[in-house]
Amino acid sequence: MQQLKDNFNRKFEYLRLSITDECNFKCNYCLPDGYQRSHENQFLSHQEINHLVQAFVELGTKKVRITGGEPSLRKDFSDIIKSVASVEGIEKVATTTNGFRLQKDAQHWFDAGLDAINVSVDSLDAKTFYLITGKNIFQKVMDGVSACVTAGYKQVKINSVLLKGVNDKDLDLYIDWIKTQPIQLRFIELMQTGDNAEFFDKHHLSGLWIKEKLLAEGWTQKVPLSHDGPAQIFTHSEYQGEVGLIMPYSQDFCKSCNRLRVSSTGKLHLCLFGEKGVDLRDLLIDSSQKEALKARIILALEDKKESHYLQAGNTGITPHLASIGG
Repeated sequence: MQQLKDNFNRKFEYLRLSITDECNFKCNYCLPDGYQRSHENQFLSHQEINHLVQAFVELGTKKVRITGGEPSLRKDFSDIIKSVASVEGIEKVATTTNGFRLQKDAQHWFDAGLDAINVSVDSLDAKTFYLITGKNIFQKVMDGVSACVTAGYKQVKINSVLLKGVNDKDLDLYIDWIKTQPIQLRFIELMQTGDNAEFFDKHHLSGLWIKEKLLAEGWTQKVPLSHDGPAQIFTHSEYQGEVGLIMPYSQDFCKSCNRLRVSSTGKLHLCLFGEKGVDLRDLLIDSSQKEALKARIILALEDKKESHYLQAGNTGITPHLASIGG
């Protein structure tokens, strides 16, 4: 089997596949004015997705995360999960969701083949949750998280974007919550994109203070697996849950990069930031184009940069995080 490697000897076994850039939330750090469609292109079809995943698996991909926007807005979401999970060689199928359909569909998605799920819960306070997301459905989302635990997912993770002066006071609430919950908390540093410079300047907060707090309180950092994401994971013998920190502004963050992204309209992105993407869609029409598709992916990887250079103030051209799957 071929292996996707770049010029810095990084191996890519993880594909983040967006199936829509539409979202029904208005999170103040991502889509404060709500979703505005900016293109005429149709989203990837079920058949195109299948051809894409088959090619990536033959290039060594072991994990696929189905993303958006909000992926569950696709009516064929369960069918897509089933199709991706059925590809031989895929060891893990995950998704990231805002949770608005979790309570109803968590078990159905699990039965379709979804292994792991990340739920965006940016505050454990209902009022602050509404302030951030524009949706007054905090309890509905939390009931959905409980439904995931009951359904039997291998991993249930909670994503929370750190916002200075907004939800940073919730840390102890989160930590107390996972004492008896087998859930991984993931605190994500706010990232600057093309449309949020003023918001970023006001609310960006480094995750280093959380790391220092965890280590001081007896938490231990885990060694990551080859297809894990970029989070630094911490465990504690007295807690059922774990804590993950995603700190893209930290030194050497890109050194362990292991994922590629494909947008909902079929463009390969080597990084969440910084480039227009390589169009793959003309090679997704039927399976006879698979070798050409694989060759284009391999060629594109030669242009992957050593770093996203966020720490140097480069925000790239990504307009917002929903546009290519966060």
